[in-house]
Amino acid sequence: MTLMAERPTMSSTEPHSFEDLLNDLDRLDVLDGYKAEIIRGSIVMSPWPKGYYTRVMNLVCRQLQVHLPDGHFISQAPNLFVFPGFERAYGPDIYAAHEQTLETVSNHLDGEALSFVAELTSSATRDDDLTDKVETYAKAGVPVYLILDMQEQKATVLWEPSGQGYQARCSKPFGEKLDIPAPFNCTLDTTGFDRPAQS
Repeated sequence: MTLMAERPTMSSTEPHSFEDLLNDLDRLDVLDGYKAEIIRGSIVMSPWPKGYYTRVMNLVCRQLQVHLPDGHFISQAPNLFVFPGFERAYGPDIYAAHEQTLETVSNHLDGEALSFVAELTSSATRDDDLTDKVETYAKAGVPVYLILDMQEQKATVLWEPSGQGYQARCSKPFGEKLDIPAPFNCTLDTTGFDRPAQS
């Protein structure tokens, strides 16, 4: 196996099935300060977010909480959502799903049960958040995907998922209001999403 320092990725010269990768992920002793996902046939570890990211995640959850569909919850808890048909397993920064999704003894939750996902980009995750996850979430039918681009300081919402990707999108710079479509049908105020002035 190989380990990359900037964005650790574990892979092998032998091909692994998706189930093998999930089993490896379950046995993996993840480095402190990192989370692990399965992306494009590899186990990828990326660092947990910076402090102010948590402030932003709290703001998103607080605003969307009152607009959740019946029986749904929103969370930032570290859970792994699995997409077997696409051989992916992601740990979204923020997600919403029906409460029934949690009624399992497995730590592999059903990715197709998601009603909303938000990812906050970092230098280590930005490429996957903007490409691989866009494609997988859309093909899996996740109704709303919110990308908070922390490097570009802008929010992009994608909706109308299909096998060809999301059919609709809208972007606004941080500080402006962004409409979040069905099943939420609300407005997200992105005031306070920008990075703090101090390091």
